[in-house]
Amino acid sequence: MSDTSEPARTILVTGGAGFIGSAVVRQYVAETSAVVVNVDKLTYAGNLESLGPARHDPRHRFERVDICDRAKLDRVFREHRPDAVMHLAAESHVDRSIDGPAEFIRTNVFGTYTLLEAARAYWSGLEGERRERFRFHHVSTDEVYGDLGPEDSAFTETTPYAPSSPYSASKASSDHLVRVWHRTYGLPVVITNCSNNYGPYQFPEKLIPLMILNALEGKPLPVYGRGDNVRDWLYVEDHARALRRVLDEGRVGETYNIGGGAERTNLEVVRAICRLVDQLRPDPEGPRERRIRFVTDRPGHDRRYAMDTAKIERELGWRPRETFETGLAKTVRWYLDNPGWWRRVQDGTYRRERLGLGSEASQRPNVPAS
Repeated sequence: MSDTSEPARTILVTGGAGFIGSAVVRQYVAETSAVVVNVDKLTYAGNLESLGPARHDPRHRFERVDICDRAKLDRVFREHRPDAVMHLAAESHVDRSIDGPAEFIRTNVFGTYTLLEAARAYWSGLEGERRERFRFHHVSTDEVYGDLGPEDSAFTETTPYAPSSPYSASKASSDHLVRVWHRTYGLPVVITNCSNNYGPYQFPEKLIPLMILNALEGKPLPVYGRGDNVRDWLYVEDHARALRRVLDEGRVGETYNIGGGAERTNLEVVRAICRLVDQLRPDPEGPRERRIRFVTDRPGHDRRYAMDTAKIERELGWRPRETFETGLAKTVRWYLDNPGWWRRVQDGTYRRERLGLGSEASQRPNVPAS
């Protein structure tokens, strides 16, 4: 139920049909009285079906707009008059960035610049309390920090940037732009950098949903290198709660790291998925682990990410509700219970029928991503 004691606000969420963005939209609609303006270009990873009941709620307003289109952004700001922007729209797949970096530079760098300028023009015209309470929340990634050795301390908010892929370089660039728009123009911003997300409605090219679905369908389970790359895993609903907390209570101009406190190697993750799928859908031929295959590593594959979340815990009182074990169990169960959603993604139906984007599903080969 909505919390009617919270003053009604209008939150503009870019990328609100994506994996993390849709979780944010669902939470705002289900748990607050906010109006959510969902701005999404609807690329291959944007799926309005991921919004669930929020999609047709009267407090959800969808705008199919490319964040690189300044004129359309200006119209959105003018018509909806948001109290805050939460910027999640981004190209985010490392392998895709290696194959074709141009779109990552366009969306993540130029798109962020265009959105910043539209937000600055809008904010400059506000007065009084509305101007004071306006916020621009930029959502980024731990990948901007590069990687860590096995014994290195976790990333903090002051860790120097050292991106390793076109994706992470484009996100690092966007982070710098946001900081400059605060320092130079005074735009009231907050920035968050998150660790690897997982959970319901994640596009099947990512490691965890790919492994769940391959395990269900009796396909090989491809793991890069020796499977010893380490990630800090964050359940997407926990991340969405953290984003809302930072937007509401974070200090202007500050950065907050968000992580799940759940470091696991990719091989540990895949084996855990196999055990869960075996429990819920036993395979008469034997354990799914027999299908694990080690494949050639990706170029520049970061070895380890880990987030120090002391700052957000200390200042804002946020901590994840889910452990990796409870979050993964919920995730596996969701994919088993919702074949209609992921089958429509796999065969491209979600694009052809709902979005009118033609017959190509724009799928990558069956390779893992982390």
